Amino acid sequence: MRVALDTNVLAYAEGVNGATMQEAALELIQGLPRESSLVPVQTLGELFNLLVRKAGWTRPNARAAILSWGDSFAAIETTPAVMFAAAGLSADHQMGIWDAVILAAAEAAGCRLLLSEDMHDGFTWNGVTVTNPFAASRHPLLKALLGNQPSS
Repeated sequence: MRVALDTNVLAYAEGVNGATMQEAALELIQGLPRESSLVPVQTLGELFNLLVRKAGWTRPNARAAILSWGDSFAAIETTPAVMFAAAGLSADHQMGIWDAVILAAAEAAGCRLLLSEDMHDGFTWNGVTVTNPFAASRHPLLKALLGNQPSS
């Protein structure tokens, strides 16, 4: 089963929301199978922007972070088909366009789950379910993927 990561998961792993969330995000990421875990290119762009604008990182440090994540996970490209699907998703479900790009990219890559704390938990579109990996109760597919590790 393939899973895609949203920006907040990587941002927390970088320590943006404190040590407790960093520990939870790193534990989650370490439990994911590398071969089936993907990161949309949009996620990397948003992470760069967040690290520079909100976290106060230098651009070279933010670049190093996204390069490292790009080395850790296969990237999902934002193709014209992904963008057009995202526009439809945004129009049909009142979703922000950049969140829709991430979800459409996950769908195009054959993901079953999109791990996101920011998007609507439980929303399913074209076979991809958005789930909050930091929720007290984990989605059954995520629980199975992680080998029934408890959530933090």
